[in-house]
Parts: sequence; C-alpha cells; structure tokens
Amino acid sequence: MKFRYFLTATAIVSAVPATHAQDANVEGRVVKLEKEMKAVQRKVFPDGAGKFFEPEIQPEGTKPATAGTPSSSAVSDLIGRVDALETQLATLTGQVETQSAGMKAMDQRLKLLETQIKAQNTVQSTSTVSAAETDTTVAAVPAKATSAPKPAAAPAKTTAPAKPTAARTSAVAAIERPSTGDAFEDGYSYGYRLWEAKFYPEAQVQLQDVITKYPKHKRASFARNLLGRSWLDDGKPATAVKIFYDNYKNDPKGERAPESLYFLGDALTDLGKAPEACEAFGQLASAYPTEASGRLASRLAEGRKKAKCK
Repeated sequence: MKFRYFLTATAIVSAVPATHAQDANVEGRVVKLEKEMKAVQRKVFPDGAGKFFEPEIQPEGTKPATAGTPSSSAVSDLIGRVDALETQLATLTGQVETQSAGMKAMDQRLKLLETQIKAQNTVQSTSTVSAAETDTTVAAVPAKATSAPKPAAAPAKTTAPAKPTAARTSAVAAIERPSTGDAFEDGYSYGYRLWEAKFYPEAQVQLQDVITKYPKHKRASFARNLLGRSWLDDGKPATAVKIFYDNYKNDPKGERAPESLYFLGDALTDLGKAPEACEAFGQLASAYPTEASGRLASRLAEGRKKAKCK
C-alpha cells in the first residue's frame, strides 16, 4: 500500500514541471501577441482620442478558476486568450494593409494628375507665346505705301500682375493683427482673418510664411489645411490639390488631416476628376471613420453627391 502511494506521489511531482513549462510557453505567446496587438492598434488608430482599445482577450464563457481546479484549466484559459488575440490581430493587420494600399494608389493617381496639369500649363504658355510672336510679326510687316505715311505700330504690351488698388490696400490694413506673444497663433489667426475677409492672395502669403517658420508646430496641420482652402477659394484647385494631399500624407495624425482629405476630393471635383475625388472621399471614410460619420458627415455626403460617387 505504501508503495502505491509512493508511485502516485512520484507521478504527480513529475507532471508538475511539464505543466509549468506548458503554462510558461502559452503565457509567452500571450505576452508576444498582446504587444503585437498594441503595435498594430497604434498604427490603425494613430491619434488615440478614444480609438485605441484594449483587446478583448477574455473569451466568452470563460469562468474564473476556483481553488483546487487542475492546472489544465489555466492552460485552457491562456489558449482561449491566444485564439482571441490572433483573430483580432489578423483583422487589424488587414485594415492596415487596406489603408496603405489606398494611400499608395491615391499617390500614384495624384502624381499622374500633377504631370497632366503641368503639361496643360506648358501647352497654354506655349500658345500664349506663339500668339504674342504672331502679333509682333504682323505688326512688323510694313503697310503698303500710300500718299501719307502711317505711324509705326505700338509694341505689344506685356501683361503684368495687377497691383492692389488703394481701396484694397486700405481694407487689408484695417484687419487687425493679433498680438498675444504666441508667434504661431498670432500669424495663423491673422491668416485666418485675411481668408475670412476673402483676401485670398494675402492669406496665402501669410499662411505660407507661418508654415515655413513653424513646420513642426503641433497646430501646423491647421495652417496647411487653411492654406489649401485659400487657394481653392481663390479658384486655383490644382494648387490646392497638392497642398491638401501633402497635409494628409505627411501628417496623417494632424488634427486637420481628415478635413484635408475632404477638401482634396472637393478640389479634384472642381478639376473634373470625379473618380479621383471619390477615391479621396473613400479614403476619408476608411482612415477616419469617426470624423467621416461625425463632424464631416454632411460635407462628405454633399461631396460624394457633387462628384456623383456610387
């Protein structure tokens, strides 16, 4: 009888190291997966603000172990946690890949669009020069001799940028420059006031100056987005497209990155690029679902309708 007890005790003791080793192995997998989950979440939801969430690693139906339960229950719990983490990790990884693919496709489309716009501008400039040369040639041809000589033709006039009128200069000067001691905020606020008063060229100069001086400021995203709007409202959507896209691509965590994606779609629509506009709206909904269904919901719906997105 004593020998049987000895054998039983020996079997239990010998099983304990194996169980502990299995527990340690599974626990290591859990820790590794939890770290990977948090890393993926930081990429999918980079700006936090309630979007980061702890993984639901406790499977449904799992009951807390009671005193005296075999160690296999703890192993089963850990395996359930691993399964839940692996499923969530696969889902989030898919979201990251989809978002990255969308950015890459949009980048290629916008580069092509930029090339097309530059080509169109070159053609227009060439046509203007050719027309001026033709006018000069015609003016240089001597007229047929008549009884009285005719005065020589006046040289062709060169188009120069229109100078601001005295009234405009006075109106711009009347806009108060903030002076709070915060150089960035004062410069941005003044640019905003110029834009709000529809002095778009002046706003462009002011905002560009602020961005150049403070490119890494925490609110630089606001200034870049407003700079794009000043060009868009000034009737120059091609320039606005580049500014909006750069603000989103180079600073996706910026507070105005979602707005820049929306206005990017709006500018592309004005350029007659409806498919690209719809792609920008789709990227907004995918990359910033909270904003797309919240503060930008009505604008996004209006933009999609204007571009006739499906």
